[in-house]
Amino acid sequence: MARKSRTYMEQKKLVRTKVWRMAIYIRLSKEDGRHYDESESVSNQRAIIEKHIADFHDGDEYIIVGEYIDDGISGTTDDERDRFQDMLTDIRNGLINCVIVKDLARSFRNYSDQGYYLDDWFPRFNVRFISLFHQPLDSYKDPRNMRSIAVPIQGVMNENHCAETSDKVREVFNMKRGKGEYIGSFAPFGYSKHPKDKNALVIDEAAAAVVRDIYSLFLDGMSKNAIVHYLNDHGILCPSAYKREVQGLHYANPNLDPVKKPLWSSASVTDILKNRMYCGDMIQGRYRMKSYKIHIQERVPEEEWYVVENTHEAIIERSVFDKVQGLLMRDTRTGPQQKKLYLFSGFLRCADCDKAMARSAVNGYVYYFCRTYKDQSRTACTKHSIRHDWLETAVLYAVQQQIYLTVHYSDTLADINKAPLMKSQSSKLKAALEQKEKELAKIACFKQAVWQDWKVGEISHEEYRHMKEDYDSQADGLAKVIRILRAELAELEAGNNAENPFIATFRQCQNIDRLTREIVIELIEQIKVYENGNISVKFKFADELLFLL
Repeated sequence: MARKSRTYMEQKKLVRTKVWRMAIYIRLSKEDGRHYDESESVSNQRAIIEKHIADFHDGDEYIIVGEYIDDGISGTTDDERDRFQDMLTDIRNGLINCVIVKDLARSFRNYSDQGYYLDDWFPRFNVRFISLFHQPLDSYKDPRNMRSIAVPIQGVMNENHCAETSDKVREVFNMKRGKGEYIGSFAPFGYSKHPKDKNALVIDEAAAAVVRDIYSLFLDGMSKNAIVHYLNDHGILCPSAYKREVQGLHYANPNLDPVKKPLWSSASVTDILKNRMYCGDMIQGRYRMKSYKIHIQERVPEEEWYVVENTHEAIIERSVFDKVQGLLMRDTRTGPQQKKLYLFSGFLRCADCDKAMARSAVNGYVYYFCRTYKDQSRTACTKHSIRHDWLETAVLYAVQQQIYLTVHYSDTLADINKAPLMKSQSSKLKAALEQKEKELAKIACFKQAVWQDWKVGEISHEEYRHMKEDYDSQADGLAKVIRILRAELAELEAGNNAENPFIATFRQCQNIDRLTREIVIELIEQIKVYENGNISVKFKFADELLFLL
């Protein structure tokens, strides 16, 4: 009877033996890497888990199918954890029926995800889940414990820790942004990080030369697509390729094919032309993650950007950058098979409907027509046609006249500044200023006397209040007059600078005998064409000239 019982027990033991095909999941987060926490390192997590597996003495068979390690990956989203996703795929394929982790935070920092996997996903695929610390769990040996209130509480604590960590990191980053310290992983094309200060930028001359060429080509009238072809045809590395091949950085653009060699595109050229960093200003915070849970970037309104001026050496002069921004906002197109923009591209408008003018070739001549009339409706506007050579002649004449007027006036103004009349006017202003300052001082004395009279009871509070309001009103008026006199005196003593930026610009264009795209960009804001063939030219510096006149 005993022999039969032993056989029965041995058979029963064999029936109960289970084979666990185990997946060891390990994650080292970005925060772990920053703090160099050895207790959370990959090697330590592995050692702890393997020791625990070796201590299993329950008669079951434990086979480690593989390790799934996400190193330096945030735990707040599943999508970025490639190895976690690989493990889920292997579970679906029946290769794994047991998952073991060091603690819940290594697998789930998101409370809702923790509940989804522990209560739904793993049970649906008959997967045993083991967590060793911070709420030890074993869904096979102690299924009751999986329903303990301590499990969701631990998940909430883990998620709260993640949220607080995210807030602290963001606060530090915003503080650095506010101080003008660069916090990006990679420096903008044209710069590199300072070898001794990772938050500072220095010019990378090789790449900076390309940036300058892009600005120069664009100002010379070359379209953005033509610039793209020029750069690619000359074998100039685009920013992503330059970072990898020249700077030796581990840079990967998720929007590009990892196999094909990246090339310049219109988007990359536009980004460079619009990037104010090249003026020496630190512009950060243009994008942000939706939340610590949703790792999707969203654009930030421009008024919320972190802007600190003059933090690093400029590659592009501010005046050049501003000129390029003005051109980017214009409606400019190149003709078929053309690389450069036409002379007046982006500057011509219909005087009546304010739409851009269309360019057409008719009988060997180039004409401009109102785009509304040409492309939309002949009843909405009229033709407003003008021949290109006539327009060019008229604009050239207008430019020459404006140059003469500006330069001649500036020379005359310089002579006036030297005349005795200026000294006489200066003396009068000084005398008037001195008189008004004396009157203001008297008002202050009167206010003090009135206050004393009230304190000793010679006048009532109501009388004091009315007298004080009257003196305050007089003082405000005098202060305003004094400010105006001081401003006039300062301007008179300094003299109207004959080399104001706009005057210097016109002076450089003296003696021109033909129009170029560069001159049009430099001097003209807009050209309007009227139905009768007349034109009006709005110059960029008209307001400054009127002020001086």
